[in-house]
Amino acid sequence: MSADSARSQATASSPSASLKLLEQLGGESIGLLERFGALVSLFLAVTKRVIQGRTHWRNTFQQMALIGVDSLPIALVTALSVGMVFTLQIANEFIRFGAQSVIGGVSAMALVRELSPTLTGVVVAGRVGAAIAAELGSMKVTEQIDALVTLATDPIDYLVVPRVLACVVMMPVLAFLADLVGLAGGLGVAVLVKGITSTLYLDSIQDLLGPGDVLRGLVKAAVFGGIVGVIGCQQGITTSNGAKGVGKSTTDSVVFALITIFVSNYFLSLLLFPGRS
Repeated sequence: MSADSARSQATASSPSASLKLLEQLGGESIGLLERFGALVSLFLAVTKRVIQGRTHWRNTFQQMALIGVDSLPIALVTALSVGMVFTLQIANEFIRFGAQSVIGGVSAMALVRELSPTLTGVVVAGRVGAAIAAELGSMKVTEQIDALVTLATDPIDYLVVPRVLACVVMMPVLAFLADLVGLAGGLGVAVLVKGITSTLYLDSIQDLLGPGDVLRGLVKAAVFGGIVGVIGCQQGITTSNGAKGVGKSTTDSVVFALITIFVSNYFLSLLLFPGRS
């Protein structure tokens, strides 16, 4: 009887466990959809205000300095390191197969199309996205955003639009400078370490890399900048639960921005480089 009783209890508890699992999965799915909807709504609100000319340019220029100029050193160091290491790795194999003439072009295509926009986006997400979420989150929990509303100032106009617009504008600038520094680092490795002439390296870039590749890479960077700005602002203005909430919003901002950048990068590559990705 005891064995039958245990079996019946296990059978009875199994549907309950399954229901709890389904409930948890459903709750997580609904939460993700709500979060995605909030991001889309905020992006549309920012776009509408930019089109209408409701932009605080003074705040925007200040944010451009903070986002672009202050992020420049780490972005360039990252690009230099990636350009040097990437060229070093592919040069070993290309020289082995007698393909020295394409090393520069392959390095340039990888940097311009993928590495510079993506890694610059990652750097900006870690530095700027977190800073935006922390700043706006602190303003939210200390009721400074509520004070703006009381003073008949739209927080979207005054706080969100300048930050998102600055991210969209400055990210391509950072990515372009990262392209130049990365290519310079690759050239240095090719010439000084691998013994490839600078003329061969540069001619390869000219043959394989076109202006369209550079432009499409900068479009990627602009999209990534918008992602970082919108997610950082959305996490910041929805912060709750005091200092603990600010920390959670900061962490979530970086995590969600990185995931979104990596996922969108694949689809952007399919769209911007058809037949080449």
